[in-house]
Amino acid sequence: MPVSNVPFPSGRVAHLRARVSAAVLGLLCVAGAGAADYRIDTVAEGLEHPWALAFLPDGRMLVTERPGRLRVIERRADGGFALRAAPLAGVPPVFASGQAGLFDVLVDPAFAQTGRLYLSFAHGTARANHLRVVHARLGRGGLEAVTPILTTQPAKTHAQHFGGRMAWHADGTLVVGVGDGNLERTDALRLHTHLGKHLRIDRDGGIPADNPFVARAGARPEILSIGHRNPQGLVRVGDALYAHEHGAKGGDELNRLEAGANYGWPITTDGVDYTGARVTPYTRWPGVTPPLTHWTPSIAPAGMAWYDGALFPAWRGSLFVAALVERSVRRVPMTGGTPGPQEVLFTELGERIRDVRSGPEGALYLLTDSAQGRVLRVVPASAD
Repeated sequence: MPVSNVPFPSGRVAHLRARVSAAVLGLLCVAGAGAADYRIDTVAEGLEHPWALAFLPDGRMLVTERPGRLRVIERRADGGFALRAAPLAGVPPVFASGQAGLFDVLVDPAFAQTGRLYLSFAHGTARANHLRVVHARLGRGGLEAVTPILTTQPAKTHAQHFGGRMAWHADGTLVVGVGDGNLERTDALRLHTHLGKHLRIDRDGGIPADNPFVARAGARPEILSIGHRNPQGLVRVGDALYAHEHGAKGGDELNRLEAGANYGWPITTDGVDYTGARVTPYTRWPGVTPPLTHWTPSIAPAGMAWYDGALFPAWRGSLFVAALVERSVRRVPMTGGTPGPQEVLFTELGERIRDVRSGPEGALYLLTDSAQGRVLRVVPASAD
């Protein structure tokens, strides 16, 4: 089945219709096993390096822009979408340089009662910066009662490897991925620093009493897991938390997070350094939790979503992984916590994909990573 009617629009609305087969998109699964007819519509455009997307109960969407803006997309009466011209007021100052900026936005599960949002972002200066998480109340004019609840320690220099993805643990606590800073790699294995870890905190920043290192002298009590390079995908599926992270030249990983587990960086990796030099001779090591799968060469995994919606029955029970370098989204079917043959999707866009989210109505949403980034919506080709 050929790719057909795939314009690359410059207008306000894009209708990219793709009747896609495994052979055309170079899928990694058996031809036709996961193929779906879909259409890609542009929801919003002109966004500067959009990083994350969240859905509000009333149908509005929130989008972060890496330079430090939080934008609102509203649903029109005719069923379409409109990007509100002015960003929301009240976003705290963001250190925006290189990879640093405003990252994730997460909606409180009790938003209807609290009106609360959570933001993660780079805080500080080039000489001394941190990953910071705040919660705030969404008011009519913007954010109110902005309160920091996590500031990673110690301060680091430069503007690389912040991590920044957030997700709700099954018990209602907050999990945050933190990159290794790309300076002293072995910090990812050292317990005195937050770098290269996943952290777990209460919704107001407190320390859960059952965190794995909470009683360890000299350890940061927020640490949930260690040995991560630059995690930028995090999603909960039932009681399980899945995370992915960037390797260097290869060695991108998909992991299931377990409290107290060591995921190996930089002692184990399936990749090499950007120069081609070996980071380590080991891909596996006793006591290190191996990845569920790895991508070598690198696809540069960014956001991630779990799909269990009604619009695409063939895609249910899958993780969707946004890929910057591959300019695609990987569909990773999961059976009993084990990844199956993968499907490479949306390469016809030819764009770096920063985030992928499953919408409440069953559509998939994509964020394209550019100075003129877009929010895209994937629906069945036959949808109205």
